[in-house]
Amino acid sequence: MPLTDAAIRKAKPPAKRVKMSDERGLYLLLTPAGGKLWRFKYRFAGKEKLISLGTYPEVSLADAREKRDAARKKVSAEIDPSAERRAARSATVETFEAIAREWFEKFKPQWTAGHARTVLSRMEDNLFPFVGAKPIRDLAPPDVLAVLRRIEARGANETARRVRQICGQVFRYAVVTGRADRDPSADLKGALAPVEVRNHAAITDPKRFGGLLRVLDGYEGTLIVQSALRLAPLVFVRPGELRQAHWSEIDLDAAEWTIPGWRMKMGQTLTVPLARQAVAILRKLHPVTGDGKYVFPSGRGGARPMSNNAVLAGLRRCGIGKDEMSGHGFRA
Repeated sequence: MPLTDAAIRKAKPPAKRVKMSDERGLYLLLTPAGGKLWRFKYRFAGKEKLISLGTYPEVSLADAREKRDAARKKVSAEIDPSAERRAARSATVETFEAIAREWFEKFKPQWTAGHARTVLSRMEDNLFPFVGAKPIRDLAPPDVLAVLRRIEARGANETARRVRQICGQVFRYAVVTGRADRDPSADLKGALAPVEVRNHAAITDPKRFGGLLRVLDGYEGTLIVQSALRLAPLVFVRPGELRQAHWSEIDLDAAEWTIPGWRMKMGQTLTVPLARQAVAILRKLHPVTGDGKYVFPSGRGGARPMSNNAVLAGLRRCGIGKDEMSGHGFRA
């Protein structure tokens, strides 16, 4: 069903990004930050592609349809609108969005897939709709602060802090590549609302932690979950890194576990020394799961790793409350 101006005006910011479809590939993307972004989806040379047609209400429904029709004519003439835009951008002023996407593509290979999705989503939801089209060299501290204030108005103080960090990385990249003079986000230190720090539940008292280890030793669930619970206090890795451990990463004879950079949050390879107790746990588990990819496979099949809920459920089954200990708590 085609869009109407009334429906667009009434649309409220969703919890997650939502598409409002029009016709012939045109749709309006609603973001949690309040953005209403026109997008045109099309196919060229057998591949699905997407271009931006501006933001509502600056670009009205009628204007967006006119731009869509113009783009469709180019596709019919075997001209790729996306490639045409890239060529035009390279010959004109460097915008914040253009440089931010260039920076993202350069550093994305060093990050985990999840971290890359988060960074791109934060830029597309919070930055590009407001400063993306502006020349990066012209952006000043008040421009960046206005963006961050919008995020704080939603009560998302932690997101505001993270977005400021992303801005700083993009600006510094622009500086070293000769397309900006300075990083204006650096002037905003102390200008943002404080973030309430919530530490993961953890037992750190030596006597209480000793009691926790004895409780985990007495766990009577499956060997897979039992092994994960017993190994967690011995390796200090993130819960996701533990659950997704591959047998190919572990050398029991050398007592080492080498986690490749693509699985690490910061993209750097980590070698974890394995205590003799950790080696013993893994040797006992190997006959059960060693023929598969994952050290701790899902109970629903070896094609997936064990879920985080399995570890948490194991802790709760041991009588350990969520306010006492968490999976991340073993790193404390």
